Amino acid sequence: MPRADILITASELARHLVAGRPVNVLDVRWELTQPDGREAFSAGHVPGAVYVSLEDELTDHAVSGRGRHPLPSGPALEEAARRWGMRAGVPTVVYDDWNRAGSARAWWLLTTAGVKDVRILDGGLSAWVDSGGELETGFTTVGLGDVTITYRDLYQGELPTLTADRTAELAGPLLDARAPERFRGEREPVDPVAGHIPGARSTPSTSVLSVDGTFRTDDELQGFFTDRGVDASTGAGAYCGSGVTAAVLIAALQMIGLEAQLFPGSWSQWCAEPDRPVATGD
Repeated sequence: MPRADILITASELARHLVAGRPVNVLDVRWELTQPDGREAFSAGHVPGAVYVSLEDELTDHAVSGRGRHPLPSGPALEEAARRWGMRAGVPTVVYDDWNRAGSARAWWLLTTAGVKDVRILDGGLSAWVDSGGELETGFTTVGLGDVTITYRDLYQGELPTLTADRTAELAGPLLDARAPERFRGEREPVDPVAGHIPGARSTPSTSVLSVDGTFRTDDELQGFFTDRGVDASTGAGAYCGSGVTAAVLIAALQMIGLEAQLFPGSWSQWCAEPDRPVATGD
């Protein structure tokens, strides 16, 4: 997927809305320390946007053994997407206000589920505000959508995934999207074990973003990932704490034509399995 198929700028979104062209706009506010974004959404969001809960709708916490944010089933995602008013054949824009984590999760899930034309708002809500976009308050009421999800099992969807065993045997580079101090095992605020998967390379998801929160240029991304040993012949695997911020790396890699496989269970699954080796340091 080229950049234009993965990202949309704030000005492009504004033109869609001003022209009255159909578009599904999803607000996926989520932070590691503040997972419920309802209050922030109500305080101000892109006009017409619908709030999406990463914890409740982009995750199935009833699934065990697959990390802190197991993927939902296809039918559950379809039911949620229809609640959001998503219509078949209508483009979808997803955005967040924290390091593209929530929007990348939604983009990855909807794309692997078979939904076409899903794009991330480059720069998130800040880009919308900085471009002069107005904000709407309260909650949006929408009619029931008719979008169809192709796959029942999103672990076997359009985009490739890794199991823990396949991650351990991965031939190409394995990228760890968490903060460097978590990778080194110096600090672990969420999971019971600190450290990283042996052989992984520290690649914080924020490293693919510019200071303003937009994705770096294609040339910059190409150089960045080349330095980490990723090229067309190797591809890459990506993980994080629980399969959320690693999706930011997947989006960046796809922009420059490189395939990446997501380990959805990520560190939270790996470190919960007693026989898995743990590495610390650089």
